[in-house]
Amino acid sequence: MDSKLSELLVCPVTKGHLDWNPERQELLSRSARLAYPVRNGIPILLENEARALSDEELEALPPRTPLA
Repeated sequence: MDSKLSELLVCPVTKGHLDWNPERQELLSRSARLAYPVRNGIPILLENEARALSDEELEALPPRTPLA
């Protein structure tokens, strides 16, 4: 996933920041508690394609680093 592209993308539900999970090839929206799949390098930012994030998954995420 191109880092420049991921900086421009926002959650379609909350318009908030998305975090990249390279292991699962997903973009994570903490505020919407959703994980959007990335297939063949293309983010699928549709709510009905996203999976819900569990409390355990959210708690296991590293803290966000503020942008400089």
